[in-house]
Amino acid sequence: MVTRKIGPRGQVTLPSRLRQQLDLKVGDHIAIVRRGDDLVIHPVRKTLVDLRGNVPVAGPQDFDAIRQQTLSAHAQRLFDDPG
Repeated sequence: MVTRKIGPRGQVTLPSRLRQQLDLKVGDHIAIVRRGDDLVIHPVRKTLVDLRGNVPVAGPQDFDAIRQQTLSAHAQRLFDDPG
C-alpha cells in the first residue's frame, strides 16, 4: 500500500513506480472512481472520440430524424406518465 498526503490545492503525486507500472506519462488522463469509501484510479487509454467509426452501419444516418424520433418518444413517455 502506498500513502500520500493531499497538498493544499487538493493534488496528489503518484509515485514513479506506480506511474511506470501503469505506463502513465505526463499529459495522460486517469479516471478516479468512487467505490464505497475507496477511490480507484484507472488509466484512460481510449475516449469515445478514439472509438468513433468502429461500429459499422448499413448506410448513411439521418441524425436529425433520429434526434426528432428520440425527442418525440421522450415527450410521449412524459405525457403518458407525468411522474
